[in-house]
Amino acid sequence: MSSLVLRRGSVVSVERTGPAAELTVEVGGEERRAVSFESLTGPVEPGDDVVVNTAALDLGLGSGGFDIVHVNLTRGLDRQGVEGAHVMKLNYSSLQHAVHPVEERAPKLDDLGGHPVAVISLHGQLPCVAWAAGERRPGAKIGYVQTAGGALPGQLSRVVRELLDRGLLAGHITAGPAFGGEHEAISTPGALHAGIRALGWDAAIAGPGPGILGSATALGHGGIAALDNAHAAMALGARVLIVPRMSSGDPRPRHRDLSHHTATVLRLLLRPATVAVPEGLGIPGEHEFRSGRADLDGYRASGLPARTMGRGPDEDELFFRASLAGGDVLGELIDGIRAD
Repeated sequence: MSSLVLRRGSVVSVERTGPAAELTVEVGGEERRAVSFESLTGPVEPGDDVVVNTAALDLGLGSGGFDIVHVNLTRGLDRQGVEGAHVMKLNYSSLQHAVHPVEERAPKLDDLGGHPVAVISLHGQLPCVAWAAGERRPGAKIGYVQTAGGALPGQLSRVVRELLDRGLLAGHITAGPAFGGEHEAISTPGALHAGIRALGWDAAIAGPGPGILGSATALGHGGIAALDNAHAAMALGARVLIVPRMSSGDPRPRHRDLSHHTATVLRLLLRPATVAVPEGLGIPGEHEFRSGRADLDGYRASGLPARTMGRGPDEDELFFRASLAGGDVLGELIDGIRAD
């Protein structure tokens, strides 16, 4: 049995520094951090009467340590839906809303012809992969498909907005239960197909948004979304590149060296895939392992986010080396497609 944890509060302050508005909300005499996804629940201003979901902050979750505006009672009850939209996201929930699915832009099923899809299992890998791929293949059009496994709101990630602004990402599709990206997809296969065939991407990076679901079990974690994402890309005829989650600084033994998240995915894949590894390292198994360059100094100088679970490259060098190697190999695979 589960239930929503909703409380009524009053907005004290609003700061708009990214795609989601950051708020201070007074709830029961206590000022609390909150976010508002204004494209979903409408604009918010100081003094507004709001209902917030307090579950994550009540639990003290690190990546979800804030309340979320569920409804704005002051100015959010007279909004209209998107004209002509007819497909629901968050369907059959109290936050269902209609969207235009990007699949409608590529209605015919075409083979993806070996275009590479880099599969990540943690959002912190995304900026490393996108930057390194751009260094290896300047000008390549690489899109990001945000899937299940982490945060569902597309507006939550500041790094996605920065990568788009820098031209390191060519687009952002929120697929399946994820919502709020530049484009909406009903399914991950539909997102990958439309991104490459309709939006003209050379390659895609597929993986969860910020944060990750976890239970310290073999299959009950957000990283297992990589298995579905890889199989979707394989079924469409893409070249699948697994970017392994690795760590030299995680205090949890299950994530040291090769994380059990990636090890499980590699074990369960129905077909061999290409797996990127940092130069000088190898991973035993039946997959094709390809070494990639990891320019840590260059990445540091890029100014892109360099933290994972609170650790930087000095505290967890292997995480960043493996992610950067994945981007380097992705750029190499894009070169191969263009050469063909």
